[in-house]
Amino acid sequence: MNRRRNYEPEATKFDINAWEPRTEVGKRVKNHEITSIEQIFHEGKHIEETEIVDALIPDLKSDVIEIASVQRMTKNNRKMKFRVTAIVGDGKGHVGVGSGKEAEVKAAIDRAVKNAKAGIIPVIFGCGSWQCACGTAHSIPIIVKGKCGSVEVILKPAPRGLGVVASGPVRKMLELAGVKDIWTFSRGRTRAKYNTLIAVYRALRSEGLIKNAALIEAKNR
Repeated sequence: MNRRRNYEPEATKFDINAWEPRTEVGKRVKNHEITSIEQIFHEGKHIEETEIVDALIPDLKSDVIEIASVQRMTKNNRKMKFRVTAIVGDGKGHVGVGSGKEAEVKAAIDRAVKNAKAGIIPVIFGCGSWQCACGTAHSIPIIVKGKCGSVEVILKPAPRGLGVVASGPVRKMLELAGVKDIWTFSRGRTRAKYNTLIAVYRALRSEGLIKNAALIEAKNR
């Protein structure tokens, strides 16, 4: 049974001084050797501590998309847990999606948000719509596709002022990413919200977008 309630992750202010990093990247962040998350992306490092995201993106927002109860048979009885799907983003080009499974709802939400932070990615903006060609970074530069399970999502650049044309969960994710105008098309079992969001996630981090951004950066040098 799928459930969607008004559960919101608790917003607590991150204290970098009380944080004891365990990884090399975390130590560099605390020592202010790394001052933006883009440095980590450019170096190709992995984010193994969510505190890194908390330190570098203090205005990160999160939203719970789905809460579902799942059951597993054991030798003695049925064991029930809650599976939560959550998204995070700052509205400025960073977004992540994650899921968590725990016996209590709050613990499942915390785990889902933590996993979403650990998988945060940069979103590349542009104006790739032939109907617009305004040159501002309000949409995406090219058409991209993402797939997860039976779900396939296609993201297309849209003209300025159109807005985010998407279903509820996908719209929330793209708005948290900071995309202002975009066309989205999906097919498959789109009722599976986690698979749909992962397909969007994979489209946003696709090789085509990364190559396009590298070409633009090379031209501007």
